[in-house]
Amino acid sequence: MTVNVKIPKHLKRVYHKELKYYRYYLRVKQYSKAWYHLERSHIIGQSYPVQHMNSHWLMLKFGMMQKDTKEVFGQILRLLVGGWKSFINHVPLGNTGGANVPPLKPMPIPDDIKNLMQMR
Repeated sequence: MTVNVKIPKHLKRVYHKELKYYRYYLRVKQYSKAWYHLERSHIIGQSYPVQHMNSHWLMLKFGMMQKDTKEVFGQILRLLVGGWKSFINHVPLGNTGGANVPPLKPMPIPDDIKNLMQMR
């Protein structure tokens, strides 16, 4: 069994870049673009407990800001189980993390992110 604790530097850099875009688009009230970058941060960080839980925390806050009850409850559930699943590397790769998709459903990984994940 693989145990994930620390995100590799090259992924951490891109993870934070996606969060930077998320915050920018949130600030200028382009919410669909903000959400897009938050989903990408989730895909990048989902195998690492700290980044995975941070993405879900931000999704919860986004759902509260948007007054989206489904998203809020979906993120609460994901916050309860997401961290330990990423710690033991048992995550559905490519899953975008929002309450609009089943939490255990693997999804296609965007090519640019897939290429980054293959780097060591």
